[in-house]
Amino acid sequence: MNDTRVFIHGLVSSSQGTKGLFFRERYPDMIIEDFRGPLDQRMEKLNKVTANKESFVMVGSSYGGLMAAIFAFNSQERVKKLILLAPALVSEGFEPYVQRSIDVPVIIYHGREDDVVSLAPVHAIASRVFENLTFNMVDDNHVLSKTFQSIDWDNLL
Repeated sequence: MNDTRVFIHGLVSSSQGTKGLFFRERYPDMIIEDFRGPLDQRMEKLNKVTANKESFVMVGSSYGGLMAAIFAFNSQERVKKLILLAPALVSEGFEPYVQRSIDVPVIIYHGREDDVVSLAPVHAIASRVFENLTFNMVDDNHVLSKTFQSIDWDNLL
């Protein structure tokens, strides 16, 4: 069975942002939706677009990384891998999960110069909650403008 690939954009982005367009062009079967409103509304939509599908490889950017992580905690048996880009794990909404752990493979890319989502607290949380974690600290900013395109997406996805 093929994996279902999903991209979840950040809080102020959309499916038409740089990353969304990158994935849409290269992976036409990838689920790339627009998410708006508060976290519960966004999670409700994510649950709808993933209903009746299995074996997810999810890419979440910033707030989308928070959403992907929450989804994985709530549907661990359906998630094959998480790839999180500067995930907003310090945001309100992740508190119920910080004392838990999950064994899904998680790959994180986070910029050392990120001035939107601080690297150190995300690294501390991720190291605690993700049992199978690869954490890549890169010389980049929040949007990973220098790193994103050089990631080996074909291999990761």
